[in-house]
Amino acid sequence: MYRSLNPTAIVTTIEQLKNRITERFPDSGLTQVAGELLEVGRQSSHRVEEIRRPHLPLRIAVGLLIALLAVILGVTAKNMLHDLTAMKDTAGVIAATEPALNELIFFGALTIFLVTLERRWRRNQALRSIHELRSLAHVVDMHQLTKDPQHVFAPSDVTNTPSSPRRQLTPFELSRYLDYCSEMFSLIGKVGALFVQGFDDAAVIASVNDVDQLTTGLSRKVWQKLVILHSLEGGATPVMTGKSGGEAEGP
Repeated sequence: MYRSLNPTAIVTTIEQLKNRITERFPDSGLTQVAGELLEVGRQSSHRVEEIRRPHLPLRIAVGLLIALLAVILGVTAKNMLHDLTAMKDTAGVIAATEPALNELIFFGALTIFLVTLERRWRRNQALRSIHELRSLAHVVDMHQLTKDPQHVFAPSDVTNTPSSPRRQLTPFELSRYLDYCSEMFSLIGKVGALFVQGFDDAAVIASVNDVDQLTTGLSRKVWQKLVILHSLEGGATPVMTGKSGGEAEGP
């Protein structure tokens, strides 16, 4: 029961996070990103089920094509044996056998292509969804990019320019904002992990691992900002470490 990820539970968690962000920052861009994450999570959940489910129309079509190839190959072999029986010189036998061997190789390659067609379709579906998750992780990172803890505590020490970002968050609001970003990174990784449950494909596993490493690295950046923020709140000098992530609270 607790040895695999539950898609429904993940989507429910994303929905709760989206509601928390909406209640805390109703007019922020992060709220819209959370809504996109919820939509992607729901679509990914359905797509994972589609990938796991046998594609019956495709299997039937492939089966019929392979049967047709077998019939063609049988007729070709029968005609070749008839021609070989009538031949008595070695040169003629070799000349008649070579085209048949080429056809056999072609039919074999085509059969392998058809048999692996469903798996390649599943792989493409999974990789397309994982690419969306990777892009979404970068979008979340863009929203926390300008959230600098030092500007919150010493705004008078900073000379702003007309192009400087607006920084209106209190220390508590900034802490919650960064926590929400960290949670979103974690949930993006969890949605990606759904695609490797029950689908053992090297390309998909590698892509999911890339997304997991990406979200872990971005979450580490957020955690470092939280370390600085809490250090400044206590009046101490910020201490940077190599740990990642933080335990998120409710709003």
